[in-house]
Amino acid sequence: MERQEFFTPPKHVGFKAKKLFENGGQIADVAIAYMEPNGGGPTQLHTHSHDHLFIVVQGEAKILLNEKTVIVKKDESFLVDGSVPHSVWNNADTQTVMIGITVTKQ
Repeated sequence: MERQEFFTPPKHVGFKAKKLFENGGQIADVAIAYMEPNGGGPTQLHTHSHDHLFIVVQGEAKILLNEKTVIVKKDESFLVDGSVPHSVWNNADTQTVMIGITVTKQ
């Protein structure tokens, strides 16, 4: 999904929203993670049959994907294809808070 900016939906006041994900599968579970500086995992890249939608609400996350690195900043999201070897790490000097949503493939 391309990077979106915050917007005010019609008939809303004092309300800002930002789409982070749409049309990508069925939600299996949702978790929140608190990653300390240098925290993350797993320590070796891994794969699985489901995808992960990571949403950073505080700090900054670094997602390792084979030979590619993706930085996800506060109020941004990234959908990880579970078939691609990956791991996720705190990329900030302070605690990073991230929502992880397990998405089953359609």
